[in-house]
Amino acid sequence: MGFYHSATVVNDARRHGVRVLPVDVTRSDWPCTLERRDDAWVVRLGLRVVKGLRERAGQALVTARATRVFASARDLAARVGLTREEMATLATIGALSPLGGTRRANLWTVAEQDPGPLFAASDDKGPSSESPLREMSADERLTADYAGTGVTLGPHPMALRRAALAARGVTRAIDLARGDDGARVRVAGSVIVRQRPGTAKGFVFLSLEDETGIANVIVTPGLFARRRLPLVSEPFLLVEGILQMQDGVVSVRAGRVEPLPRLAHVVPSHDFG
Repeated sequence: MGFYHSATVVNDARRHGVRVLPVDVTRSDWPCTLERRDDAWVVRLGLRVVKGLRERAGQALVTARATRVFASARDLAARVGLTREEMATLATIGALSPLGGTRRANLWTVAEQDPGPLFAASDDKGPSSESPLREMSADERLTADYAGTGVTLGPHPMALRRAALAARGVTRAIDLARGDDGARVRVAGSVIVRQRPGTAKGFVFLSLEDETGIANVIVTPGLFARRRLPLVSEPFLLVEGILQMQDGVVSVRAGRVEPLPRLAHVVPSHDFG
């Protein structure tokens, strides 16, 4: 999707009031589409965002659904030639849930329908059983969303850690504009952009995204030399520095940088391009 990762584009759209709906095997087409909901247009994510889903398989799903709606995940599996891995991904990201069942319950169904080569020769198929698996936690759903589509419509990773960050005095990106020029602040977020323009005399510019927006961070050549490894490799950073407000532009001049605990998922940043 160009300069920014699709997750960043979706997050920004949602912050600006655009409603985005998840992949849904009962509604999604192959591309992302517009739907009319409550007298307003909303964006529906398409099957194309599902990692590992072949276009031929996605189009076959749409065609089969147009012929007759799916009665269940088992009905979909029987009528559409999806691989076990494709069905498992659809279950994991919640795309099968509109047909009934939780993410893990549908994963259990997929495993029963296609147990894989180890148990394929078994004669003991037995009746379908209820899933013994507990439902995913918020962190697990977040990880599953990013792994399966690169996008989540659930809480931003930083939102899940906001209480701990607030206890450390971290300011949300949206609140920086209400601060005082020259004040010492802390910001934290997912690194979505790293830039080092040739005309910037060695300065590095970071964009840190949290659940409220994007914080612009200026890194001096000296700090970059001292903390190069985390600055170029860590996906989540906490920065302490001086708040700068100039000509309507809000930024933080970094004085200290530390990595935050790495989450199970990472949205790729746009680095030095």
